[in-house]
Amino acid sequence: MLGDVIIAFLIFCFLSGSVYTLNDLIDLNQDRQHPKKSQRPLASGKLKSPVAIISGVILVSLSLTSAFWLSTNFAWIALGYFILQIAYSTLLKHVVILDVLAVSTGFVLRAIAGAEVINVPISSWLLICTILLALFLALGKRRHEILLLEENAVHHRKILYEYSPGLLDQMISVATASTVVAYALYTMSAETIKKFHTDNLKYTIPFVLYGIFRYLYLIHQKSEGGSPEKILLNDKPLLINIILYLITIWFFTYT
Repeated sequence: MLGDVIIAFLIFCFLSGSVYTLNDLIDLNQDRQHPKKSQRPLASGKLKSPVAIISGVILVSLSLTSAFWLSTNFAWIALGYFILQIAYSTLLKHVVILDVLAVSTGFVLRAIAGAEVINVPISSWLLICTILLALFLALGKRRHEILLLEENAVHHRKILYEYSPGLLDQMISVATASTVVAYALYTMSAETIKKFHTDNLKYTIPFVLYGIFRYLYLIHQKSEGGSPEKILLNDKPLLINIILYLITIWFFTYT
C-alpha cells in the first residue's frame, strides 16, 4: 500500500504542476503586476511559454496514464480533480464564492483519492473537516491578496473586486468556527470511539484551537496568509503545536 500511496502522491503532484503551469500561462500579465508572483518562472521570463506548454501536456499525459494503470476508480477521481482545476483556472476563479469553494473541493478530492488508492472506507468527518479547513486557508489567502495589493488588487485578480476585508473576515469566522465544531464532534462521535477504542481524542481539541488561532494571528497581526504552506513550514510555534498534536494522537491511540 505504501508504494501505491507514493505513486498516487506523485501523480497528483504532476497533475497539480500541469494545472499551475496552465494557470500561470493564463494569468501571465496579471502575475507580472504582483510583487511575489512576478518572480515565478513564466512571469519573470525565466521559462518560455512554448516550453511550459509542452511540459504541461507531458505531465498530464503521464499522470492520467499512470493513474489508470494504478487503479481505475482512483484514475476517475484524478481526472475529476484535473477537470475541476481546469474549470477553476478558466472560469470558476472569476465567480465569487465558487472560486474558494472550488479550491476547497480540490483538497477533498485528494483526500478521497488517497483512500481509494488503498481501498479503505473514507470517513465523512474527514471530508467535512478537509473542506472546512481548506476553505479557511483559501479565504485567508484572498484576504492577504486584497491587503497586499490594495488598489491594484482588481488588476491582478478581477474577482477580488467582489470581496472586501470585512466580508472575508466574516466568512473566515464562519469557516473557523465550523472547523472547530466539526473536529470536536468527530473526536466524540461513536464511530471514532469505536474505531480507535478510546474517547480521549477530545483532548486534542486544544491543539486544533491553538493552530487556528495562531494562523488567524499571523493573518491579522503579521499580514501573512498568502502562502499557507510557507507558514506551516516556517512558523515555529505552529510546527511545535502540530508535533505535539501528532504525539498526543499517537499516545491515545497506540498506547
